[in-house]
Amino acid sequence: MKKTSIAASIILLSSTIALADSSSVKEAFSKGTISGDISAYSVSTDGKGGTADSGFTSVGTSLSYTTGTFNGLSAKIGFVAASDIDEVEDGDSVGSLDDNSILSEANVTYAQDEFSITLGRQAIDLEWLGDYNEAAVLATTVIPDTTLVLGYTDKQAVAGVDEISASFDDSNPFGKGAYVIDAKYTGIESVELNPYYYSAPDTANFYGLKASYSSDMIGAVVQYAASSEKVAGTEDGSILNAELSTTVEGVSIAGGYIKTDKDGGIGSIAAFGDNVSPFEDGNYAYAGATTSVNEKTYYASIGYTVADVELSALYGKTKYDTTTTSGDSEKELNLSAAYSFSDELSASLLYVDVNAEAATDDYNKVVASLTYAF
Repeated sequence: MKKTSIAASIILLSSTIALADSSSVKEAFSKGTISGDISAYSVSTDGKGGTADSGFTSVGTSLSYTTGTFNGLSAKIGFVAASDIDEVEDGDSVGSLDDNSILSEANVTYAQDEFSITLGRQAIDLEWLGDYNEAAVLATTVIPDTTLVLGYTDKQAVAGVDEISASFDDSNPFGKGAYVIDAKYTGIESVELNPYYYSAPDTANFYGLKASYSSDMIGAVVQYAASSEKVAGTEDGSILNAELSTTVEGVSIAGGYIKTDKDGGIGSIAAFGDNVSPFEDGNYAYAGATTSVNEKTYYASIGYTVADVELSALYGKTKYDTTTTSGDSEKELNLSAAYSFSDELSASLLYVDVNAEAATDDYNKVVASLTYAF
């Protein structure tokens, strides 16, 4: 499901608020916009080594309404609904489609030239905070060349044709939410610096810096984050990610490395969302201290567009330790194709092959989707 980042939202709001402001509440509602999509989704997993096959097909829709603005105020409400229409085995959609529908967005925004504040259920896309959140988020561009986000999230949910949460649940297992400070600085040519700090009371605090460089020929990303865990007996975590990319004659090539702490893995850093692992599954790329630690992942990807079909391939290997073993590994291959029939109608196909340390954990799967967006 397409979601708008907070940084993009404030730039859009601040650039249009003066022209779009309505003269009355009635006019604000009459100037509202409707958007959404109708989608079909299918996933089929072929288990190896005696593991049962699984999969399901679902159809769904999303629909949202955003009012116009009145004195800087606007509101949005949206929902997502989906239902399985076929399962390989009964119950295969359980854990993915835990409910048939959810009110994913219900918020009020107040925006002026250089800031906005949004209260309520909303989509958030930050480096370590994603999906839909019951949250309060303030974003401002008052500092030159900087977009600053201050936020608090209390509950989270996932909503899409492939996965719907049963409800919005506590983002913090201790019920105290999580606070975030996220800044993006673009005052250096071709460079973006993204420092951030998260605090989840009684769970963990973590901080990090992502530095990105982009030119006509080369792209580079380096990111490091570390956590201070609050739960007794839980080791602090950390993660390092470095990636280089380039485009030659229309062929995009990238290669990267991910490393987590040798004792604590990634800790609680990915507890609220993530954007680092490039894999569809990446079961051990940074699974966390309860599953694995000392993960080292190497990956490479290539992409090319032929006759408007976007083709890509990604391959990587993760080595990791557990409480009982060391030097275990998992390999993953992703092959994908995407095609847009029009601005509204698009389709995608993804093949995933996982070669795990234990043969019984090997599997491959096919994921297909068709979406009409409006």
